[in-house]
Amino acid sequence: MNLLALNLQKSSAVNIAIYGNFSGPKQQEIVAAKGNILELLRPDDTGKVISVCSTPVFCIIRSLQAFRLAGANRDLVIIGSDSGKVSIVEFDTQLNDWKVLHCEVFGKTGCRRIVPGQYVAADPKGRAILVAAVEKQKFVYIMNRDANNKLTISSPLEAHKSETIIFSVVGVDVGFDNPIFAMIELEYKEADQDPTGEAAAEAEKKLSFYELDLGLNHVVRKWSELISRTANFLLAVPGGDTWPSGVLICGENWVSYKNQGHVEVRAALPRRHDLPPERGVLITSGTVHKQKDLFFFLLQSEYGDLYKVTFDLDPADHKIVTNVIVTVFDSIAVANSLCITKTGLLYTASEFGNHALFQFQGIGDANAVRSERILDDQLNEELGDDSLSAARVAPLFKASPKLQNLLMTDDIVSLAPVTDMIVDDVSGGGESKQIYTLCGRGHRSSLRVLKHGVSISEMAVSELPGRPTGVWTVKKSLDEEFDSYIVVSFSNATLVLSIGDTVEEVTDSGFLDSAPTLQVALMWDGSLIQVHNTGIRHIRPDKLNAEWKTPGKRIVQIAAINARQVAVALSGGEIIYFEIDATGMLVEMGMVDLGKEVSSIDIGAVPVGRSRSMFLAVGCWDDTVQLLSLDPNDMLGRGTAFSVESRPTSLCLVEMTKESNVTTQATGSAAATSTNSTQTSLYLNVGLEKGVLMRLAVDPITGDFSDARSKFLGPKAIKLCRVNVQGASSVMALSSRAWLMYNFQNRYHQDPLSYDALEHVSDFSSATCPAGLVAVAGNTLRIVFIENLGAMYNQTTLPLRYTPRKMCRLGANDMVIIETDHNEFNAAERAEVEKRYAAALSGSAVSEGGMDVDQADASAQKAASEDAEEEEEEGTVLPVRGPLPAAEGRWASCVRVLDVATGATKALLELANNEAAFSVTTCRFSQHSEETFIVVGTVKDLTLHPKKWSQAYVLVYRLLGDSLQLLHRTEVEDIPMSMIEFQGRLLVGIGRCLRLYDLGKRKLLKKCENKTLPVAIARLQTSGDRIFVGDLMESVLFVKYRKHENVLVVFADEAATRFITSMCVLDHSTVAGVDKFGNVFTLRVPDDVNEDLEGGGSGAALLWEQAAGGSQNKLELLTHYYLGETPTAIVKSALKLEGKEVLLVSTITGGLYAFVPARSKEEVTFFQHLEMFMRQEYSTTSLCHRDHLSYRSYFQPVRHTIDGDLCERFTSMAPSKQREFADDVDRSPAEIIKKLEEMRDFV
Repeated sequence: MNLLALNLQKSSAVNIAIYGNFSGPKQQEIVAAKGNILELLRPDDTGKVISVCSTPVFCIIRSLQAFRLAGANRDLVIIGSDSGKVSIVEFDTQLNDWKVLHCEVFGKTGCRRIVPGQYVAADPKGRAILVAAVEKQKFVYIMNRDANNKLTISSPLEAHKSETIIFSVVGVDVGFDNPIFAMIELEYKEADQDPTGEAAAEAEKKLSFYELDLGLNHVVRKWSELISRTANFLLAVPGGDTWPSGVLICGENWVSYKNQGHVEVRAALPRRHDLPPERGVLITSGTVHKQKDLFFFLLQSEYGDLYKVTFDLDPADHKIVTNVIVTVFDSIAVANSLCITKTGLLYTASEFGNHALFQFQGIGDANAVRSERILDDQLNEELGDDSLSAARVAPLFKASPKLQNLLMTDDIVSLAPVTDMIVDDVSGGGESKQIYTLCGRGHRSSLRVLKHGVSISEMAVSELPGRPTGVWTVKKSLDEEFDSYIVVSFSNATLVLSIGDTVEEVTDSGFLDSAPTLQVALMWDGSLIQVHNTGIRHIRPDKLNAEWKTPGKRIVQIAAINARQVAVALSGGEIIYFEIDATGMLVEMGMVDLGKEVSSIDIGAVPVGRSRSMFLAVGCWDDTVQLLSLDPNDMLGRGTAFSVESRPTSLCLVEMTKESNVTTQATGSAAATSTNSTQTSLYLNVGLEKGVLMRLAVDPITGDFSDARSKFLGPKAIKLCRVNVQGASSVMALSSRAWLMYNFQNRYHQDPLSYDALEHVSDFSSATCPAGLVAVAGNTLRIVFIENLGAMYNQTTLPLRYTPRKMCRLGANDMVIIETDHNEFNAAERAEVEKRYAAALSGSAVSEGGMDVDQADASAQKAASEDAEEEEEEGTVLPVRGPLPAAEGRWASCVRVLDVATGATKALLELANNEAAFSVTTCRFSQHSEETFIVVGTVKDLTLHPKKWSQAYVLVYRLLGDSLQLLHRTEVEDIPMSMIEFQGRLLVGIGRCLRLYDLGKRKLLKKCENKTLPVAIARLQTSGDRIFVGDLMESVLFVKYRKHENVLVVFADEAATRFITSMCVLDHSTVAGVDKFGNVFTLRVPDDVNEDLEGGGSGAALLWEQAAGGSQNKLELLTHYYLGETPTAIVKSALKLEGKEVLLVSTITGGLYAFVPARSKEEVTFFQHLEMFMRQEYSTTSLCHRDHLSYRSYFQPVRHTIDGDLCERFTSMAPSKQREFADDVDRSPAEIIKKLEEMRDFV
């Protein structure tokens, strides 16, 4: 078995995000690390985040830092990774990709605690960087420029400190003094030598300053002082001549300012009014925003509350901080990173669920709840760092879902985390299956339905008086920004609509409305051309309109037009060609009789800097396509005819970005010049009657065809329309489904639209929709716009109540989902708690510190009452988590039956008495085969550490109408983590016990069990009489059920240990699985063991082997591959209804991967050679210089699995390297790219 790994949807979880000007001096951009992908994001003028570049680095990104050399106007990026190297990269705008400036080696590969890379910090003036490990090692590099103004980096200077753990590192703003790096350290030497644990309990954290002496060229530990034990996060305070410098220490319950020679100034974090005093408030992320006359910090707590932190400075000396003021700002989703741009935007990389981009509406309310420095020194000394001490003095506030200072401008889709996945065509009637994923956490959880195709948003739909045949948009003049008219053609008339505040019919446009329109365009001189079935109408700006009539009253069958040229095909095969001359007159330039009927023609757009397009593409009824020259020296000269499979019904000649670098030979020189990937090439798209789309590369000089590629789009004849998407030329192919052909990030895409079938499409631009499309479908006119280019799937979101754990199918359209949250109240308990706090508020309850709760919450209540009277604006209301239980061990859980076709919840059952659901399945018992039961595994009063519970159950439910009826509950001795139907009975994994149940009247009846499994059963799958058990720590075990002896026998297992998260059955002897460390593997029973099992026997030997300590039969490892992310589900399915089966893997970071089986030995050989070649090239050109083979073999050597993502990087290589490999395999670079596209189309 050989597999090809392909990324279907890149990871959407953002581990780290940084802000800077990376591609230009004033570009407001964000660099996000998504697993092993480095992505450059840029907010556009409409407040949406667009992806500029996405680059796989084939390593684990541990840290990022923006860095700017002194005097530079662009930022560089420092990458700390598991490669044992630190990389400094810059963005190349010509290549639209990252370029490595330096890659310095300092240690071994892997995420090791003593190998630097976990933390990266930079001096604010760009003179030095520090790379630190979790423990001991720290290296400082001095940055400079050489005589050619190129970045230089010094040898590393050591700043090691043994037996010390680092929690946070930051570069201190000290102006142009010697660079200083601050860090939180914890020395564990005494704790490591004390077996009682007392020293560990008393260990203190320290804030240490390390100074780089630029004169002596060494690093010293300049200063160190004790700080709070809960400190976990540092932010640099602006310094220089204006601001105080130092650091802001963020921890639990408190924030404090500290600097060398300055007394510590701290303030308590405001607390929610319903937060129990036993619970702390931990700061998890933050950022600083600096302007010429002010600066402030924006911090976020673990509950999602934003705090604005400002300082009061001594008027006499701005280096002295007299007060730290913490103000409640807003409440949003918990984020891993916060980035504030200079244009007033806030980007939040959410920990779970969708990311967001906000616009600042203000920087704080003067009446908002705020906390300041405690003036009473004695009280300050008495108060510790714990939550009870903070609760005594911290003001209280009520978290409002209505944002007060922020306005959401973009909701950036993210699947992370995916907890379970099902692939099936539940809705029915589609050309491909849907992917159903359980995503999110807590109140932001959802079921996402993923459909293959580009997402379309519908702006407007209008009924038309008939069924149109075409639609176009035009401007009145060249200087207009938006379109003026929508021209709709019917079989016997034309309708002209004006575009303004409303769309209405006009009769004075100059267009002929008594005949059907074939083409409409605005010409270069500001005139309009309308081609109709009896001629051409030329609408001039000077109102001197002209009309050209067809000779002999013949009919115009087809027309093609651009800004300077017009071509019409008459019945009988005659083509007449026109141009707009310098005086603005429509002049006939030539005529040609092909002697055969013409089925389609097209003229490409006029290239920049030229006066005409050089070719006219013609398709004929004899199944041929050819190009006619429009060169005045060879007017309408015929090129070579190209035969196609069926009648070409539509043509589109378009210039698009090249897919890869190509080489052109310079005139009069033997040296080849390489052009980068941003240049364009000419392509002819041919839509055939049988639903096949062909794409031919056209030589711009000779007109020769090459690199023919074809794809079946649907059973209907194809109609092609030229459109602009995000400012680039694209092609829309309309068949039984609409397809979009476009370039995105230097890669060619052919993706279907997730929308109704369309019959004609044209560009549309207005004040409300500047980059949309107008289309006709049936008798309706629709205005739409395309979003999320580059994404293979679009999503439909169905919200859930708690964190979804597992799901299973029920009937044709229903799914059963179990949702469970830790440290949460269920719906009834939450309502009771909120009622109790509301009663306390109405009674003017007073907090422990004597602060009036009503006064502390006055501004929030006032804002809420005002907003209730107004219509809420889109993007300003977000769900807020809470209230929270006071102690650990509280669970909220429910069982939901969802109709995924309509999105409606048919039944919802809340579990009471602190009961949590962890497994679910449906089962048809043999004695009740006409009814499907829902079986749920639950546990009561579960505590995770130490692990204990009071009771565990297996619950059996019936679905009666819109409610779940409990049939009975069966108590078990351990947590039922997995269950599945097996031969008309219920198979349950209860801890390390595998048990078979049948349905009884009062409880489940135990029929058979095996109590000798290794640790705990995490997953179960079956095939015939075989059971595949995924253990929590001991990989996969193969179990056989011997019906006559009524025993469950383990007959094979794996020697390696694996922490199984999911698995699926490939055949009776093979399973594919994933573990929590990111490995994807397949295991198979050896053939000799299969023969022995199927040959019969009592099974006594197997039972004896099992009793002796495990099976002697070991599974064969067929394939193995390190994914780089934690997989959560693996499914064997065909994504297309008639397609081949692949392995689909979802990950906790929101990624989707397909493992495609190789179809032939030749295919395996080809991709193996390509992968080997790419490994050699990429080991020195990748951003972090990580050895690819070592990376994919992180825990175990990669086996029989080819990295498709690496192979697809072939298109971004230099032309000479492409030809080098192509010559080795006796193919052309175009053929190799075509082969890569075919493998992706196979999915």
